Amino acid sequence: MPETGTSPAVGGRANIDVSIIMPCLNEVDCLPACIANARTALDMMRERFGVAGEIVVADNGSTDGSQALAAQLGARVVAVSRRGYGAALSGGATAAYGRYLVMGDADGSYDFCNSVAMVGSLIEGADLCMGSRFKGGIEPGAMPWKNRYIGNPILTGILNLLFRPGISDAHCGLRALTRSCFDQIRLSGEGMEFASEMVIKAALKGCKITEVPATLSRDLRNRPPHLRPWRDGWRHLRYLLMLSPVWLFAVPGLVLAAVALTILGLAELASLRGAAQASVFGNYWVILAGGLLTVSHSAGLLAAATSLYGIRQGYRRRSTRSDTFGRWVSLEAMLVIGIACILAGLGILGAIVSYWSTHRFEPIASVLPAVLGTSLAVIGAQNVLGGFLLAIVNGNDADFAKGSTVAPPPGSDAGGQNINPVSHEAA
Repeated sequence: MPETGTSPAVGGRANIDVSIIMPCLNEVDCLPACIANARTALDMMRERFGVAGEIVVADNGSTDGSQALAAQLGARVVAVSRRGYGAALSGGATAAYGRYLVMGDADGSYDFCNSVAMVGSLIEGADLCMGSRFKGGIEPGAMPWKNRYIGNPILTGILNLLFRPGISDAHCGLRALTRSCFDQIRLSGEGMEFASEMVIKAALKGCKITEVPATLSRDLRNRPPHLRPWRDGWRHLRYLLMLSPVWLFAVPGLVLAAVALTILGLAELASLRGAAQASVFGNYWVILAGGLLTVSHSAGLLAAATSLYGIRQGYRRRSTRSDTFGRWVSLEAMLVIGIACILAGLGILGAIVSYWSTHRFEPIASVLPAVLGTSLAVIGAQNVLGGFLLAIVNGNDADFAKGSTVAPPPGSDAGGQNINPVSHEAA
């Protein structure tokens, strides 16, 4: 995805190439060192690449005078009303003037000079460049052991498995991306899950992702950090799952369908041989298989709906699989298939009633026919309702091959928040 040099959504300065963005919530003790460090990094970028830059402090409602201090130190302060780490970074990036956006914490834990190599990677054609603390070095005491040896490796491993960005540290707070990449991935996360969301959506859009070493030092705060490991870890994990409909819905659905069809198939073979009572898969197993089959169908519908939603929202590319689905499946096709399944299921159930009545309403040894008939009827009803759900997700369009991208409202970022890009601008 080449850099297009598009201008920021709000405001602009033609002579600004790089914007260093810091989220800020009561960081008055750390800002002097962080802004000085960012200024040094911008000087290095100007000498090495001939680019000019700015420092943007995305303030999230500080009450300790951080805004005035940042402006006094020469930063441009952007007031972001929506609370949260991700909201602050999105707001700052939306209001930034640069073609290249560097994001780093305002607590002194990151050396912004590491971002010089990141900007160099963007200039060479990367869309997103991540810092890696595991390659650059972690100062003793800078990262809790459970984050360093459990949380980060597990979450980064899961992210690499599901989305294949090929990085070693998905949660490094120092990173850089191009303006066009930021505009395309449409970030909406408000909290710490923002870090995973950026990597995931960049990978889904086929962006070129690179990685450079970054160091992590003990922060300069005299208070506990805003990070809450267990809560934020869960927020990261749920984002991984929510943005991966294949692994969240499709794969479990296929497994359930395979188990259900195996049980039903073996039960049918036993029934044909007249050994239903002696079969390992008796009536209870058959009833379970019917339930699994209907759940697997629901999972398939959810996978299709969430994939279509991602395409329409613009953070997921159309794939060969989605194009094939769109060509062969429409609302009308799902209605026809659903009605056919309902009629087939009712036909089987009707045949059971007829057989039962002709045998003086005696108990029937096998529940297999009843389970098949009921499952078909339920799956048919789900298909009818699911077809309308897919059409609604697709923008009330019955042709699923037409999934399009919805543009954000003017004056908002990807998450729909309002940004004040000009408050406290330094003279």
